[in-house]
Amino acid sequence: MKGVERRLLRLFPRRVTVLLGVLAAAQGVLLVVQAELLVRAVAGLDAGPLPWLVAAVAGRAVLAWTVTLVAGRAAARVKRGLRAGLLGGAAGDAGARVTLLTRGLDAVDPFFAGYVPQLLAACAVPVVVLVRLAAADWASALVVAVTVPLVPVFGALVGMRTAALTGRQWGLLHRLGGHFRDVVAGLGTLRAFGRTGHQSVVVRELAGEHRRASVRALRVAFLSSLVLELVCALSVALVAVPVGLRLLDGDLALSAGLLVLVLTPEVYLPLRALGQRFHASAEGVAAAEEAFAVLDAPGAVGGPAKGGLEPSGGAPEIVLEEVTVRYPGAAEAALDRVSLRIGPGERVAVTGPSGAGKSTLLLVLAGLVVPDSGRVLVDGVDLAGLDAAAWRARLGWVPQRPHLFAAPVADNIRLGDPGAGMERVVEAARAAGAAEFVEDLPDGYATVLGEGGAGLSAGQRQRLAVARAYLAGGPVMLLDEPTARLDLRSERVLVEAAVRLLAGRTAVLVAHRPALLRAAVRVVRLEGGRIAEDMRVEAA
Repeated sequence: MKGVERRLLRLFPRRVTVLLGVLAAAQGVLLVVQAELLVRAVAGLDAGPLPWLVAAVAGRAVLAWTVTLVAGRAAARVKRGLRAGLLGGAAGDAGARVTLLTRGLDAVDPFFAGYVPQLLAACAVPVVVLVRLAAADWASALVVAVTVPLVPVFGALVGMRTAALTGRQWGLLHRLGGHFRDVVAGLGTLRAFGRTGHQSVVVRELAGEHRRASVRALRVAFLSSLVLELVCALSVALVAVPVGLRLLDGDLALSAGLLVLVLTPEVYLPLRALGQRFHASAEGVAAAEEAFAVLDAPGAVGGPAKGGLEPSGGAPEIVLEEVTVRYPGAAEAALDRVSLRIGPGERVAVTGPSGAGKSTLLLVLAGLVVPDSGRVLVDGVDLAGLDAAAWRARLGWVPQRPHLFAAPVADNIRLGDPGAGMERVVEAARAAGAAEFVEDLPDGYATVLGEGGAGLSAGQRQRLAVARAYLAGGPVMLLDEPTARLDLRSERVLVEAAVRLLAGRTAVLVAHRPALLRAAVRVVRLEGGRIAEDMRVEAA
């Protein structure tokens, strides 16, 4: 068993594993009872055992349904935990992450709901049946015990090849999903530059590679089924032929012979089914390996631990001590031994050329990037020791490109505080200078926006983001170039809204344009990941 499979099994609740093992053993017992009743009815030409036989079959069906229900619910809980971890995982290719979160984790279902229960059945049922075979005819039981190990050996030999092919198939699907999502997101730009035809060819080629990889994986899976069927058929023949000859010679009772012939295939059946379940779960295992790689990535998002200390109330003092952040594969550090003190209620603007580390600084303050060295103190407490959810609940965030959902305007603003009433939503919109255009929309605050805020200008989208941050009401505000790409009028309205938003709060603003500096009392300039200048300006 590979390391990723062992790690997946550790995610399965222990009580569920124990329960599935007990159910598998019970199925083995009912299987033996069913065979006994069938042999008695046939050998003795007696219909008396038939009602009990029907009950045994019904019992096995109920146990199989229970196994499916228990394993399915446990699989759903495990997937929910993995999705939560990935949603809080390190930033990466959005398209590939969407594929992993949807099709990828859904492919884990066959592992938990099929492979794990079948693995337990393959461990329990053959043992129970072998014990009964040994009691009925030790010679046949000996042959079965010798040939049974051949099934997992051949299955493992073919399974290694299947795992390699399925891993390549998942990799191609991962690449196809990521590329397709990126193409759809940038379709407007591609059309503007006449590159849609080229991307159609690329997507077609990727889809063709995935199709060919899928066919190769299915071919090996079918061949492995043939191999396992052949091994099991030959093993059963090694038992059936001597039993038939002994029955003809009168050396074996009819009831014992029939019982051996009925039970022998049942020893191999769980192992054959295990091979099929393994092939069905191979894609999910490959996806899980990718998910674990994301979760284990250095600098993963979600730095502050859940269940840590609660941050104190009010506008905090934030201190960075020798903070260094280096992204994987980057030649230089994004932040290089940065030390900075932001006083309670102080508004600091961060300037500098592109790539100087401004956005990384905001991500560190938000707890979304963990420093490689150094630390961030919030009112004297290490940010790494604060409760992540409690800290982020105190943050207001206005990104450079805020995302608006295909939902009413009010609901987009209400993301800052999902429980806010309509009065507070309107108050936030007015404070952000967004009310003037929202009230002119066809349905006002009930107007449903297009995905990404389609139909609104860049300035209007930014003002809704400011309204969202205003509604959140946190004592810490982080603004990442909110006035970028705005015209002068939109910039002026947004700066006025920012001044109202930041009043009495500890704030860090990333600014390229001088207008936003009006909202700050101090300017810090970054160059090459280091602080090049730190000066005070006249308060707004």
